[in-house]
Amino acid sequence: MAEAGVTPLGCWLVDKPAGPTSHDVVARIRGRLGRRTRVGHAGTLDPFATGLLVVLVGRATRLARYLSDLDKTYRAAVRFGATSPTGDPEGPVEEMGPPPERAAVERAVAGLVGPSVQRVPAFAAVKVGGQPLYRSARRGEAAERPERPIVVHEARLEGYDAGAGVADLVVRCSKGTYLRQIAVDLGEGLGCGGYCAALRRLAVGDLSVDEAVAPEEVEAVGGLPLERALGHLERRSLSDEEARALAHGRPVAGEARGPVALLAARTLVAVGEPDGAGMLRPAVVLAP
Repeated sequence: MAEAGVTPLGCWLVDKPAGPTSHDVVARIRGRLGRRTRVGHAGTLDPFATGLLVVLVGRATRLARYLSDLDKTYRAAVRFGATSPTGDPEGPVEEMGPPPERAAVERAVAGLVGPSVQRVPAFAAVKVGGQPLYRSARRGEAAERPERPIVVHEARLEGYDAGAGVADLVVRCSKGTYLRQIAVDLGEGLGCGGYCAALRRLAVGDLSVDEAVAPEEVEAVGGLPLERALGHLERRSLSDEEARALAHGRPVAGEARGPVALLAARTLVAVGEPDGAGMLRPAVVLAP
């Protein structure tokens, strides 16, 4: 547990297990660090899913918006020849018939690449009319499911068990893409039904699950340096005077097309955003 009077600050790459929600994992970590410690994450994983959850602590929780927009990479096991109303193994699963041949699956997976519009799953936390879709679905009520633009940058068929009808996919996609819905759409397109039997998030941007730790190990290992977590941002080094100005909420000179990681002695002290007049205004200040 964090020392009394010490406010933790940092970023941890956590390997979420199957079962708990992302909120459960955050609550577990908060309990270990101290109940008053602010803890958040930069992108939800479904309860059945495992893999990379980027956890932010203390003032670093304000950096979530710069991480949640990054592309995500997943490994998914898609089972064909069966359906699930939730799109995942929580089911109930209903058998539909024989699975497709590998060649048909290969063509369908290749067709995923590119921009498209995806309908949000019925069992999603997205709110329609003030309530989450999954609540309406559980009551058997029909609710209008919104559509969202997505981009699949890469989709690979890593393996296919034709007997079991299970495809092993690796997908790199834009923020907000539901792999459950991709599985359902693939099954519908192939005419045999399909659902996501297992899901693991491998990466968020360039941050990899290979460097992640179990939730209970967060307090025992050092966090990821914040300047590395935001390695995708343009960066700028600060003079001592500029660092002091930022700490007091004052802007510094600089031109940029988007957010800039501002560093003093190679350590992230703030994120600045251009104001269009040659200045970088502090959007997030990490220095006390």
